[in-house]
Amino acid sequence: MIELEGVPELIDPVMVAAFEGWNDAGDAASTAVAHLEREWKGEVFAALDAEDYYDFQVNRPTVYLDGGVRKITWPTTRLSVVRVGGDKPRDLVLVRGIEPSMRWRSFCNELLGFAHELGVEMVVILGALLGDTPHTRPVPVTGVTSDPDLARTMDLEETRYEGPTGIVGILQEACTHAGVPAVSLWAAVPHYVSQPPNPKATLALLNRLEDLIDLRIPLGELAEDARAWQVGVDQLASEDSEVAEYVQTLEEARDTAELPEASGEAIAREFERYLRRRDGGPATGPGAGGQGAAPGHATDMGDSSYLRDTSSGRTRPPKPPKRETESGPGAGPEAGPDSGEEDGSAEE
Repeated sequence: MIELEGVPELIDPVMVAAFEGWNDAGDAASTAVAHLEREWKGEVFAALDAEDYYDFQVNRPTVYLDGGVRKITWPTTRLSVVRVGGDKPRDLVLVRGIEPSMRWRSFCNELLGFAHELGVEMVVILGALLGDTPHTRPVPVTGVTSDPDLARTMDLEETRYEGPTGIVGILQEACTHAGVPAVSLWAAVPHYVSQPPNPKATLALLNRLEDLIDLRIPLGELAEDARAWQVGVDQLASEDSEVAEYVQTLEEARDTAELPEASGEAIAREFERYLRRRDGGPATGPGAGGQGAAPGHATDMGDSSYLRDTSSGRTRPPKPPKRETESGPGAGPEAGPDSGEEDGSAEE
């Protein structure tokens, strides 16, 4: 039995989860949850026992000094609660951690135990994958679910993915079998500039989450960071004619594929989001305003170190690999962020 002392009764709670590792290209998903926690002053109320789920030779603990006293931070998954006021109050249960090394079924069961005790109405899992998408275009974000009814009522894709999966796919299926509505939101990150952070992909995930749960999210400086990131990648890509030509090819393919969406529903969605933000005025509530620094993430967007290939020391995007086929091994989101393939529809 899970005892949750000190956690107040929640209002229409939604659990939002992200995990560092295989399903977190550019750290876009984990950074999105960290942003929510920071902006709304999330209070950690539980942490899973690291001994149960992590191989410390893979995810090593870190040692730090606190007032001259040495302490250890163990890799784990933590849960926090944020209370969101306004006209439509709704609470969020945020889950942020590292993809576990073992006992995935027990891991998911423990998270579902918290969800049950807190009365969670829906679970939203954020992920990011590497794809053949140009950095100059809006980040594609695909919402998928295993529930046909949820797919129909929330305008989502019903997953048809088959192949290797990560903790995002496992947790979604665990929710489905437990009768908990679950959705995965996948952002496609350009494979030729995959080093974190990627504020543009993080922003896209938060915008999609905002639409999904009908909750205005204070973005702080994230939009400005996303613009600066794109300018930085533009400059680095322009230094290499082969990369610039490849980006242009991706742009042409993307524009051709999305031409039917250039009017109508897509424009209407964007206009509605604009109106909501204009009418809503400045973000209010705990933590609204400026964006703090995420642990371990550079925030000076003028620094190109986030584009550096640490193995070679270069700061320009790597030359794109030759693509064999669009449907080769590893295609699709569950191939993980290292697959370098993206078929245009996240499935899991």
